[in-house]
Amino acid sequence: MSDQSPNLSLPFIMPAQAQKHVTHNEAIELLDLIVQLTLVSISEAAPPPAPAEGEAWAVPATAGGAWAGQAGQIATWRGGGWLFVAPVPGWRAWVVDVAALHVWAADGWVPQARLPDLQHLPGLGINARADTVNRLTLRAVATLLDHDGGGHQVKINKAAPHHTGSLLFQTDYGGRAEMGLAGDDDFSVKTSADGADWVPAIKISASSGRVQLMQALQLAPGPEPAAAQAGELYFDSATAKLRCFDGADWRDLF
Repeated sequence: MSDQSPNLSLPFIMPAQAQKHVTHNEAIELLDLIVQLTLVSISEAAPPPAPAEGEAWAVPATAGGAWAGQAGQIATWRGGGWLFVAPVPGWRAWVVDVAALHVWAADGWVPQARLPDLQHLPGLGINARADTVNRLTLRAVATLLDHDGGGHQVKINKAAPHHTGSLLFQTDYGGRAEMGLAGDDDFSVKTSADGADWVPAIKISASSGRVQLMQALQLAPGPEPAAAQAGELYFDSATAKLRCFDGADWRDLF
């Protein structure tokens, strides 16, 4: 049987031990230090000349005097002498002289604001769970991307022209509309009724800026569409005119 607890190294009272109160008081003294840990400083290299009972410091590498050789330890003034305790990774302490919460890690006492490191995260889920494809996942009624004193851009970057950089609009996680650079560098808009079959609607040439109404071009040449809704367009190649349906008749736009 071990004579100390595994995490805080608190001494156990052993069977048939004499003066059990000594071991018990030692454990209470350690708990009094560790629970709600407060450090006067983590940078002072010299022991204070008149420490108050119970005050504690983190011992830096440059420490001297009564702290010499105790770098990385916690020094606390107890009963007229120094008691040294080794911190364990993850311990948190309020550091009085800088008024900040710190955490003991491999590189010493680290300000809480630095933990965790938010660079190169494998994923981030906000009110949702991220996965290997959707590495940034957000579930909310709205999303605000605000300016910082001026304009604001949302950038979608792809590696090569044959890749896709687009915005996909879904219903119940099935695609219904997509716009962007889909397989080339022309800007396009396409729609789908089921998320499987897609209908191209508009394409804007990357080189010329010319606009193509993809379904209108597919109708020509030929008769006017038999079924149409108000506002629909088609190009009549026979007369070289763009026509619009007003709800009752097809009208020439030019």
